[in-house]
Amino acid sequence: MKRLENRVAIITGGAAGIGAATAIKFVQEGAKVVIWDLDETKGNALAAKIDATFAKVNTADYAQVEAGAKAVHDQFGRIDILINNAGITRDSTLKKMTIEQWQQVIDVNLTGVFYCSKIVSEYMLTNGWGRIVNASSVVGLYGNFGQTNYVATKSALIGMTKTMARELGRKGVTVNAVAPGFIATEMVAAMPENVIEGMKAKIPLARLGDPMEIANVYAFLSSDDASYINGHTLSVDGGMTV
Repeated sequence: MKRLENRVAIITGGAAGIGAATAIKFVQEGAKVVIWDLDETKGNALAAKIDATFAKVNTADYAQVEAGAKAVHDQFGRIDILINNAGITRDSTLKKMTIEQWQQVIDVNLTGVFYCSKIVSEYMLTNGWGRIVNASSVVGLYGNFGQTNYVATKSALIGMTKTMARELGRKGVTVNAVAPGFIATEMVAAMPENVIEGMKAKIPLARLGDPMEIANVYAFLSSDDASYINGHTLSVDGGMTV
């Protein structure tokens, strides 16, 4: 039997990168996948390719999240898994960072996770079973130059994960976080070669991670195999933070 057989999973930011790899992995594991993203072209194309469902949902908009979750429940009768993967960057040094850059990242990376978790967890609690996995980052553990806003959100998600795990665990819903290191996404591929080589030099495995390697961890934490893991942040970084 596949690990996620007949589970209903929402993957935010699921149209590209790690989110897309996660959607593919979850379908392979038997889940009914709903991709939430703002990119309708990529989202619909991926959904058609892997037999998933796509919905354009802005996770930073409470009303859209509420309506989107209701639509998923109406279609499938349940929601079992939430992968809070959606995130953006608006990098700048503290001195140069604008209020808009700060707020945009807070709205998507932190408030959006709060909205999705608050709304979707209610459906999970009704069934007495659920998995919520939050996308943090190694920079949330150690900081990173020029990313005050991004690091603030990824650090906050670790604390949020622990608190949600305490509140929801006794009711059958586990909450964990994954802290990816440098992953070979489209965004990273667009960086200068010398920057990418500098990243690799910091990693004991001497390579970037593949998006599917993060998807594999999401799948594990969403399955019954991880039934006694709750409130944990798992670094998946090739040993970069040892």
